[in-house]
Amino acid sequence: MCKGLAALPHSCLERAKEIKIKLGILLQKPESAIDLVIPYNEKPEKPAKTHKPSLDEALQWRDSLDKLLQNNYGLASFKSFLKSEFSEENLEFWMACEDYKKIKSPVKMAEMAKKIYEEFIQAEAPKEVNIDHFTKEITVKNLVEPSTSSFDVAQKRVHALMEKDSLPRFVRSEFYQEFIK
Repeated sequence: MCKGLAALPHSCLERAKEIKIKLGILLQKPESAIDLVIPYNEKPEKPAKTHKPSLDEALQWRDSLDKLLQNNYGLASFKSFLKSEFSEENLEFWMACEDYKKIKSPVKMAEMAKKIYEEFIQAEAPKEVNIDHFTKEITVKNLVEPSTSSFDVAQKRVHALMEKDSLPRFVRSEFYQEFIK
């Protein structure tokens, strides 16, 4: 254990410097206004080229956000619904976390972690997700050494929010009603 700065062993001091550098990278402000530009997609996204879900499949979505998210057609419809309400940031964060978990390269993982943090987690982020301070703190600590589980706590909180709030609104929407007609 490290006790007091004067008594810090050489390796402990190096470790502290390494952590400071990693946190510094994550907390950097964008270098220019160009970094803040969010691309606007003029064409609305179409559902993925898959078969339209059966009535049974679509009915399962009412009770299971996971079943909805696992179905490409359902996911695309849910995303379109959230975009129509200007509330797609939670789903986009969840999807970014799923993509992040697939990264094998530590360098690419650190780059993607920084991007996700800046886009969804940091205060005043362009698509800031609504998570509590405790969850943000845990996430920032996890990002000191990025791993596939760095965003797990935040992703679970956002999933719970979507399940409690977004899914019931989606089920009442025209987007969903089209599936069960």
